[in-house]
Amino acid sequence: RMSRHAQQLRDHDINPCIAETDASLKCMDDNNSNKNTCTAYFLKYKNCRKFWHDIMMQRRRNGVKPEMPSAEERKKMLESMG
Repeated sequence: RMSRHAQQLRDHDINPCIAETDASLKCMDDNNSNKNTCTAYFLKYKNCRKFWHDIMMQRRRNGVKPEMPSAEERKKMLESMG
């Protein structure tokens, strides 16, 4: 059984970067934990976290709840950006 924290990390409404997390971990598994090989994956993950963190902080400042948009809302936001 997963801990509550682990469940939240797998929840698409809470964690917007599950795909990037999984891709980074898969790269590490596939390349015997050779970090140099997986730099591009780490960068995508880092950019994803920064992007959604900035959105969350802006929503917090504006009093928007929930602070993290739902998975469906994020999808629409990304589509509107092209």
